[in-house]
Amino acid sequence: MGLIATIVIGLIVGILARFLMPGRDAMGFVLTGILGIIGAALGGWLGRVMGLYRMDEPAGFIMAVIGAMIVLFIYKLVSPRVRASSRN
Repeated sequence: MGLIATIVIGLIVGILARFLMPGRDAMGFVLTGILGIIGAALGGWLGRVMGLYRMDEPAGFIMAVIGAMIVLFIYKLVSPRVRASSRN
């Protein structure tokens, strides 16, 4: 898969993960894309390592969304602490 396709799929996965996760997010389009790309890579890797599917199977998209949701959850855990400590 080419770099452009990876970025586009990462953006779609990031937007979908933000839509599925509850709560407000104060992040822009670029951060959504970055988290989506990281999550897609994480989810795809986990799915292949666990033997759930092979490369280029449709299940990879589902695992990419799950991976992006995991990355978004971790971001939400870390982000408020970073902002709170920078105010002091």
